[in-house]
Amino acid sequence: MHHSHPWNQKKCEELWQAVLQLKTKEDCRKFFRDLCTLEEIIAMADRWQAVKKIASKEQSYREIAQAVGMSSTTVARVAYWLKHGQGGYRLMLKRLGL
Repeated sequence: MHHSHPWNQKKCEELWQAVLQLKTKEDCRKFFRDLCTLEEIIAMADRWQAVKKIASKEQSYREIAQAVGMSSTTVARVAYWLKHGQGGYRLMLKRLGL
């Protein structure tokens, strides 16, 4: 683990630990609604939709951007992290059978 990254600080580790305590979709809904703005939740949901569409390889980035309602630049950024990130997107796609 590289502790030089801001998201590896103790306060972030405590957030990850809190997230691990969520048991149900309702737990997640309540926690993330209190933690995030509606705009942040929608942005995360949109990115997840983009991940699923990118992984399916059925649409171009431009088509995905239009379908999800985000810029093609954001879709490209999501695709970059899907391919070169920490593996979190791929992990969730696999766990969800997508």
